Amino acid sequence: MRDRKLASTGGALFMHSATELARLVRQREISAYELIDAHLRRIEQVDPQINAVVQLDAERALDAARGADAALLRGSPLGTLHGVPFTVKDNFETEGIVTAIGVAERASTVPTSDATAVIRLKAAGAILLGKTNCPPWGGGSDTDNEVYGRTNNPYDLERSVSGSSGGEAAIIAAGGSPLGLGSDSGGSIRDPAHFCGLAALKPTAGLIPVTGILDDDGRFGMMSDPRTQVGPIGRSVADVATLTSVLAGPDGIDAGCIPVPFRDPSTVSIQGLRVAVHYDNGVVTPAPETTATVRAAADALATAGVIIQEADHPAGGHELTHEIWRSYDGEISSLELYRVLRRWDAYRSKMLRWLADWDGILCPVYPTAAHLHGEPIRNGVSYTTPYSLTGWPCAVVRCGTSPEGLPIDVQLVAGPWRDDLALALASALESLLGGYQPPSIR
Repeated sequence: MRDRKLASTGGALFMHSATELARLVRQREISAYELIDAHLRRIEQVDPQINAVVQLDAERALDAARGADAALLRGSPLGTLHGVPFTVKDNFETEGIVTAIGVAERASTVPTSDATAVIRLKAAGAILLGKTNCPPWGGGSDTDNEVYGRTNNPYDLERSVSGSSGGEAAIIAAGGSPLGLGSDSGGSIRDPAHFCGLAALKPTAGLIPVTGILDDDGRFGMMSDPRTQVGPIGRSVADVATLTSVLAGPDGIDAGCIPVPFRDPSTVSIQGLRVAVHYDNGVVTPAPETTATVRAAADALATAGVIIQEADHPAGGHELTHEIWRSYDGEISSLELYRVLRRWDAYRSKMLRWLADWDGILCPVYPTAAHLHGEPIRNGVSYTTPYSLTGWPCAVVRCGTSPEGLPIDVQLVAGPWRDDLALALASALESLLGGYQPPSIR
C-alpha cells in the first residue's frame, strides 16, 4: 500500500486537499494510519520553526486511524472526512487534551467534553491531531502568549501570522494539517488565512454552533458575543465548503444557532451577479500590491460574467466596533452599552438596505501582506470588522503575491445565509488566479 501511495501522491501526502485525502482513504490507495503518520511527521519537521501546534495528541490519533482502517475493512458506513486529520484552535474544548487558551492559569486544564464543532468533525470520520496556538484567552491580533510563545509565519519566519487563529493557519499552510477550525470575532479567521495564503470562511452568524468555544468568561453564545463565529480553514475553497456542510446546523444547545440549511456552493452560477468592489475603506489606505490584487480579482470575476462596480457601503462599522470593545473591558456604563447596542441595530439595518442593490462585496482582507513581528497596521482589521457587526458570511482566498513573496488574499462578502454565494465567488477566483501556493519551509 505504501508504494501505491507514493506513486499516486508523489510522496507529498501532506499537501493534498482534504477532499482528495478522503477519496484516497475510501478507495484504499492509502490507509488512515499512513495518512495520520505522514502528518505527524510533517508537524515534527516544521513545527520547531513555526511553533503552531501547542498540544499534539499523537497516540490517540494513531489509535483512531487504526480504528478507521478497521471500519473500512468491515464495510462500515463512512463519513465525509473518514480518516482525514484536522487541528483546532486552542479555545475549543477538547476532551482529554489540555486547553490552555494561552494563559498560565489554564496550563493544566483538561476539558471532559468536546466542542460541538469537534464532535461533528469526528462524527464525519475526521481524526484530531492536536491544538494550535492563539493569543491569551483566544482573542487578539498577534499569536503569542506566555505559555507557548510566538507563532511564526511559514512564508517568512520573521513575520506574523496575525490572530487569533494564527497557529491554525500556520500549520495548515505548512502542510501539518489539511484543514481545521478557528473562531472569528472581527477578523480572527480571515486575517490569519490572508497572512498564510489560505481559504477560509467566517460564516453567517448562527449557521454553526459555538458550543464549547471559550474565552476568559467561559463558554459564550449569541447574546453575550454575537460577533464571534466558528469557521473552517483549509488550503482550498472546496475543502472549506465541505467542512462547512459538516459543521452547519443547530445542536440543541446553542440557542443562537438557526435551522437554516447550508446551500451547496457548487450549484451557484456567478454569471450576472452584481458585486460591489472597494479598494480603500477610508480608514486605512492599503498597500499598492493589495489594491492591485483586489483589482485583479475584480477583473477576473468580470471575465467570468460577474457585474463589477466600485461602490462604498455605509461607513462607521469599525468605529462602532471600537465602542463594543470598550464595553468588554468595563469602560462604559450599562446605559452607554444600551445606546451602543441601539447604534449597532441601526448600523445593521442601514447595511441591509444598502445591500439590496448587490449580491456581494469584494474588498481587501487587510491593508498589507503579513507584517513583521510586532509591527501591526493600526486599524488594519477595519476591513473585516464591519461584517462581523452585520453577521454576514465572508470567504477569503489567495489571489496575489507581495513583492516579498508573501500571499495576499481578498475578501468576498455576501448577504445573510448566502455563505454558498461567497464561497462560489471565492472558488471562481481560486480557479482563475491560483489560490494557495505552498511556502518554502522544509
